[in-house]
Amino acid sequence: MESESQLPVLSATEQRVLGTLMEKSKITPDYYPMTLNGLTAACNQKTSRFPVTDYSEEEVMQALNSLKGQSLVATAVGGGSRVMKFKHNFLTVFPMSDAEMAVICLLLIRGAQTPGELNTNANRLHEFVSLEGVLDTVQKLRFSNPPFIKELEKRPGQKEARYIHLLGSYTAREEVATEREVRSTGGLEQRVVQLESELAEVKEQLAQIRRELFGN
Repeated sequence: MESESQLPVLSATEQRVLGTLMEKSKITPDYYPMTLNGLTAACNQKTSRFPVTDYSEEEVMQALNSLKGQSLVATAVGGGSRVMKFKHNFLTVFPMSDAEMAVICLLLIRGAQTPGELNTNANRLHEFVSLEGVLDTVQKLRFSNPPFIKELEKRPGQKEARYIHLLGSYTAREEVATEREVRSTGGLEQRVVQLESELAEVKEQLAQIRRELFGN
């Protein structure tokens, strides 16, 4: 690739769906690939997401079909299940390190992030040794060809730089809201995110067992 324009331009729904598949492939591998029901619930989580959404299964399916057309998502079958499942192909289309994928994943599902926020929020996706490791990864993504992320202009009084991905549109309003949400939910989010994620996956497993036993 030779220019930023050759990156896909994803809608907000496509960004959330792709980022969620990337996240779940790492943090809940036992429940991956994902069913449409489980993926929709994961996209609409109340934690580790910005903005919080309420996508329907139809909206998620439309995003999946678009991502499949761009080779970023594929279907998965087998394992004795009759339910269609989905997985991402991001690393096939854009080969990169786990650290780089973790950064892009967080920017897709959480919005603009500082290196410090990336370091904290990436703990289940990739274990960065230090903040310097985050900064090195950010710089690689900024100056790759094409660049995958960019630095936002600092606002008055802002100390740390914030970064966004270049896989879709973004507005300054979202940046302000993201920062406010991080301040208000930071500690609580870290305590409940794992429980919420695991509960959604358990519910999906029970629903799948019911479908296979009773055919509905």
